[in-house]
Amino acid sequence: MTSTPLRVGLVGYGLAGSVFHAPLIAATEGLVLDTVATSNEERQAQARTEFPDVRLAAGPDELFARAAALDLVVLASPNKTHVPLATAALEAGLPVVVDKPVAGTAAEARTLAALAEERGLLLSVFQNRRWDNDFLTLRELIARGELGDVWRFESRFERWRPQPKGGWRESGDPAEIGGLLYDLGSHVVDQALVLFGPVTEVYAESVVRRAGAEADDDTFLALTHAGGVRSHLYVSSTAAQLGPRFRVLGSRAGYVKHGLDPQEAALRAGERPGPAGWGREDESLWGRIGAGESPVTGGGSPVPTLPGDYPAYYAAVAAALREGAPNPVTASEAAAALDVLEAAHRSARDGVAVRL
Repeated sequence: MTSTPLRVGLVGYGLAGSVFHAPLIAATEGLVLDTVATSNEERQAQARTEFPDVRLAAGPDELFARAAALDLVVLASPNKTHVPLATAALEAGLPVVVDKPVAGTAAEARTLAALAEERGLLLSVFQNRRWDNDFLTLRELIARGELGDVWRFESRFERWRPQPKGGWRESGDPAEIGGLLYDLGSHVVDQALVLFGPVTEVYAESVVRRAGAEADDDTFLALTHAGGVRSHLYVSSTAAQLGPRFRVLGSRAGYVKHGLDPQEAALRAGERPGPAGWGREDESLWGRIGAGESPVTGGGSPVPTLPGDYPAYYAAVAAALREGAPNPVTASEAAAALDVLEAAHRSARDGVAVRL
């Protein structure tokens, strides 16, 4: 295996590009952040300050013109650009990582997957919350059979943001693919599918609660999995009291976990992966497992939370490109999640349960 790092071009240097992708790429052995493409001069200056050796491009076309000098393109651009930019990158012969959601529809995601397969190129979707600390812990508990047969999965990604921030993520224009259903919903649906498999029925309630907001900011999904598990998923910007991140009920025991994985907060604060202790949380935040008692009153036993590991995603991408290892998140998997999100949109709009 060659020791020459794989050269990565990053399109977009807003929140996703600067907080998540650039630091994780830079922290991954075998990858180097070669080029950042953004037309925003302030973000160009930020990228140059944070990565003094990085090349700058005024836009994706300029980056794609240097396709022969790159080994991977990462798209951290607005949602509506994902499909056209991923198509252009693949047609330029470049493997691609796309931030979630990969597309606005499952059909578009499958078209991209087919193009990548036709070209023999990697197309991977950045579903980083498969490497959240609580999710990794829950997967292990389920794998060890400690919950018995899982009956109900409750997952909440809630925030208290009573004032809209504006911008494309909160736009009511369908072309922007904004709103929480496609933003945070992409995470909670993906996690539910990874844990419990295909979905046969979707019911959803989706509303706009905040004055001045245009896109959904308080959404609930009820999924029926083919294996019998019921998933209840909540995403909200209007939760004045935050519920548990996970509440999972099984035939033997239940698991309740509060609080978000600390990696996003650490990245936002300028911390970088690498030092011992990355992704670990304080013992006071550990979830609890038990039966017949409330964890709020001390029922059950604490479960040490496994460290979160966002760097594992890009390590897997590097291994896929160098060694032919498995793609960590395929476009086909992302399309299955989009099937659910599209069904949820129809359900909320029409007030009916949708069969898949």
